[in-house]
Amino acid sequence: MFQVTHTQGKARRGEFTCAHGTVQTPVFMNVGTQAAIKGAVSALDLKDVGCQIELSNTYHLHLRPGDTVIRDAGGLHSFMNWDGPILTDSGGFQVFSLAKLRKIDEEGVTFSSHVDGRRIFMGPEESMQIQANLGSDVAMAFDECVENPSTEEYASASCQRTLRWLERCVRAHRELLGRGDAVNPGQMLFGINQGSIYPKWRIWHMQQIAELDCDGYGIGGLAVGEPVETMYEIIEDIEPWMPADKPRYLMGVGTPVNIIECVARGVDFFDCVLPARNARHGKLYTWNGSMNIRNERYKNDSLPIDPRCRCPVCRSFSRRYLRHLFVAGEMLAMRLAVLHNLYFYNDLMAKIRQAIEEDTFDEFRKKYVPVLDGRV
Repeated sequence: MFQVTHTQGKARRGEFTCAHGTVQTPVFMNVGTQAAIKGAVSALDLKDVGCQIELSNTYHLHLRPGDTVIRDAGGLHSFMNWDGPILTDSGGFQVFSLAKLRKIDEEGVTFSSHVDGRRIFMGPEESMQIQANLGSDVAMAFDECVENPSTEEYASASCQRTLRWLERCVRAHRELLGRGDAVNPGQMLFGINQGSIYPKWRIWHMQQIAELDCDGYGIGGLAVGEPVETMYEIIEDIEPWMPADKPRYLMGVGTPVNIIECVARGVDFFDCVLPARNARHGKLYTWNGSMNIRNERYKNDSLPIDPRCRCPVCRSFSRRYLRHLFVAGEMLAMRLAVLHNLYFYNDLMAKIRQAIEEDTFDEFRKKYVPVLDGRV
């Protein structure tokens, strides 16, 4: 399922094999929350930008169109016409960030839909059933994403409850796969580490969930407002307790610099809405730093977004054309910008993998962290 093929320090080069293919890690998962990449990008486009894994969300797809609709379509792969690996987030983060009037108890969470206000209950068993209907290759356990800041007392109670929820997820997941009618009988389950910003509870929780022998482990509840150095410190605290033979997934992270720094701390999987969201507002990533394509300076610039880039956009269009599209309010602006940023992120991961293989990752990190943290 997962094999580490090379290391440099704590940075890991590996291969992850699931029902719909083999993924080269470290990897960035392109986020298609509602079975689509925002910015008019289809599953077919993902092939052109080097995507290895697509990520969709349990909460959103349960609300619209409904997970049973997707099950009846043959699962998420058939529904969105994507034949590669898919990971589905459990919905826990969205329940706590988007839902109104939520009530948490030992059984799960009762909340009002942010779409139409209807009351919905979601717990470990419900999340596992929804993700089984979606037929993703990796299902994430249902967890509570604690608000930051939170008290240590609440964080400790929450991560203990999340442990009990994971135990229920494991049982429900095994039962669903054992019924014989699963959309994806090879679906895997990843547990999620929580504990807010408290090292004591982060480590305790990681030790406990590691004993449940999940197929992989996510690190949740970070990149939610805490200083970036705190995030790095927490990863360093729990990394020794994460099983070395299982993939490690830092959820919701992040910038190109965040990714490089967290690869250096032993992380294998990443996802974030940032590249697509920023692209839709004209912020583009290049190997010389980020740029705002709306700026007047690009009005008559004939260069591609990044002369070093081989994405479909940079091979065909100029900065001045893309700026024109944004200024004119054309939908094509968002589509082209998103395609470029996703290609950049996937290319970044390919270069990271190559650097680890060649034992040059330390040099790569020193060279590109200051550059990618800046602007063109």
